[in-house]
Amino acid sequence: MAKSAVFGLMHLGIAFGVSYALTGSVAIAGAITVVEPVVNTVAHYFFDRWWDSRPAPRAVGVAP
Repeated sequence: MAKSAVFGLMHLGIAFGVSYALTGSVAIAGAITVVEPVVNTVAHYFFDRWWDSRPAPRAVGVAP
């Protein structure tokens, strides 16, 4: 859990740094740093639903 928490903080730091470097604005960089993980979380939820609804892959080389 600690590794995941540190990785999350690192991700936020990188997102802020890149956003600030591109925009030069602390406010915009902060907004991107907060909004991006929220959008990513919602997208991940729908991706998981789509992924789980797919038929299971068939094994290659196995006769039916």
